[in-house]
Amino acid sequence: MGKYAEDVRQLLTAVGGKENISAVSHCMTRMRFVLVDPGKADEKAIEKIKSVKGTFTQAGQFQVIIGNDVGVFYNEFTAYSGIEGVSKEAVKAAAKTNQKPLQKIMGALGEIFAPLIPALICGGLILGFRNVIGEIRFFENGTLTLADVSQFWAGMYSFLWLIGEAVFHMLPVGICWSITKKMGTTQILGIILGLTLVSPQLLNGFSVATATEIPVWDFGFFKVEMIGYQGQVIAAMMAGFILVFLEKFFKKHCPEVISMIVVPVCALLPAVILAHTIVGPIGWAIGNAIAEVVRGGLLSSFGWLFAGVFGLLYAPIVMTGLHHMPNAIDSQLLSVGTKTTILWPMIALSNIAQGSAVLAMSLLQKKNERAQQINVPACISCYLGVTEPALFGVNLKYGFPLICGMIGSAIAAMISVGFGVQALSIGVGGLPGILSIVSDYYGYFLLAMAVAIVIPFVLTFLVGMKKLSREERGLTSGETLPESSPEAEAGETAETGEGELKAFLSGKVIPLEEVPDDVFSQHVMGDGLAIEPTNTLVKAPAAGKVSAVMEDSRHACGLAFENGMEVLIHVGIDTVDMNGDGFELFVKEGDQVKAGDPLIRFDYNKIRAAGHPATTVLVVTEEGEAKNIRYLTGMDCRSAETAIVTFE
Repeated sequence: MGKYAEDVRQLLTAVGGKENISAVSHCMTRMRFVLVDPGKADEKAIEKIKSVKGTFTQAGQFQVIIGNDVGVFYNEFTAYSGIEGVSKEAVKAAAKTNQKPLQKIMGALGEIFAPLIPALICGGLILGFRNVIGEIRFFENGTLTLADVSQFWAGMYSFLWLIGEAVFHMLPVGICWSITKKMGTTQILGIILGLTLVSPQLLNGFSVATATEIPVWDFGFFKVEMIGYQGQVIAAMMAGFILVFLEKFFKKHCPEVISMIVVPVCALLPAVILAHTIVGPIGWAIGNAIAEVVRGGLLSSFGWLFAGVFGLLYAPIVMTGLHHMPNAIDSQLLSVGTKTTILWPMIALSNIAQGSAVLAMSLLQKKNERAQQINVPACISCYLGVTEPALFGVNLKYGFPLICGMIGSAIAAMISVGFGVQALSIGVGGLPGILSIVSDYYGYFLLAMAVAIVIPFVLTFLVGMKKLSREERGLTSGETLPESSPEAEAGETAETGEGELKAFLSGKVIPLEEVPDDVFSQHVMGDGLAIEPTNTLVKAPAAGKVSAVMEDSRHACGLAFENGMEVLIHVGIDTVDMNGDGFELFVKEGDQVKAGDPLIRFDYNKIRAAGHPATTVLVVTEEGEAKNIRYLTGMDCRSAETAIVTFE
């Protein structure tokens, strides 16, 4: 009989039995289950089990908190249940089966576009700046732009397009690369496929609507149009997944001895052919259909109603890469009749609405430094007329800001079309878009702008207050103790204590309540503190014995001291999902260490790139003979020098 025999038996029953377990693994402190039917898990019964410290569900995983002894518990559980444990990646994959289809789609889109966000933000800001200097007529009674009156700014306007074109016209290259990277296939083939979609040999996709003649490849008995897919998202994604499928298929069926020769050719060539013969035409068919609907709707007696539909759907249209089609309609409207367009004001209002949703997210996440690095530039870019950074970097990621922005855009569009607001030109989006509006309609457009700002902002803020987690908002459940508090005063006498633990990292010492993980912040594992690190080498806080390590993930370490005190040092939050990538472990279970000996080295950039906080936690899991334990927080510390815990 094992140490946890009875607890294991109770847990197996409480999670719904063996048949209800799809997969199971463990990290440093928790059992991680993927359950066939999560509703069968009896959480109240589980939390009554002696060795269980709590439960929660996250990302499709049902997690049971055990503590430092989770490795022993896990072994006994798998032995008793007859269930083979699997890797954490396998658990994550299985957990996706508990996600709804929309969650899976949103997650996949997020994983594809996440690596592209820095480029989208950069390109968005640059295009917004180009709009200001080259599209808005500030001078000579509203007839000339800054680029028109200054050779320097004219040169800058032209030069900056080098970057704007690379980001947005060549977007299919990044998409195809990101798909191959996510799916684990050959990334250079993805890059090449993307380049074939935007080759200068092809007619630029943005010029198709106004082209008098489209070049073709003539194969004698059939012809293929030489059309580029600049800025296209759907075509690029379809082509990318076709390439992935073909490469995996031929790798599976091709002898390894010739796979290096056969697989790239057999995967890339058909993918390029399909991209230009099937995928591309489908994308254009979708675009043409949308254009005809827009044209017919605007000219009908129900134009105001169509405006609401168009305002609602324009942001999703942008995400498909088909938004250049309305620009073609705008160009045609500007060439006939009054030489004005009723369509462009709605596009500018949609930009504003999505930017206002991001502005609300920025306010909600003002204490989340990582989120603000995306929120702020995305909001600025959106208000200047370029929405991709906001859509892909923020609004699509969380879902509800996108919907709130769409609602505000729809109402604002109805106001704009209802009052017949006209624009003299296109290209100036976002807040500066008012400068392209016929002066007689300034008042009506300002009203529509106010709606596009206020409604998405208020809706996003109210929904975000309920839907965003404390971690996502960067909020803390406790404040740093003032210097006059008893706890702070204890720090002044730290040197007089009989025992102490030195800082295991350099950085800012924070209370455990500020850690963005409920297991730690709610003291489920025990009392402790955390450090926001400024270096990357974790050192032993005192002399002791290594009681536990995670050899596969290498992100955590347990120590036991002579007085019976035991601590857990956990690097980052949810970093077990990284499977050891970016971590180096210097000790093994049973090793004796001295104060200041190296335990773990981690790669800060990899942790942040994986989307995890680098906050490193120390939890006292067993007090032993230690008394009057004091946690000294609210200060900067130096590794292996500053006392952060004192005790008697």
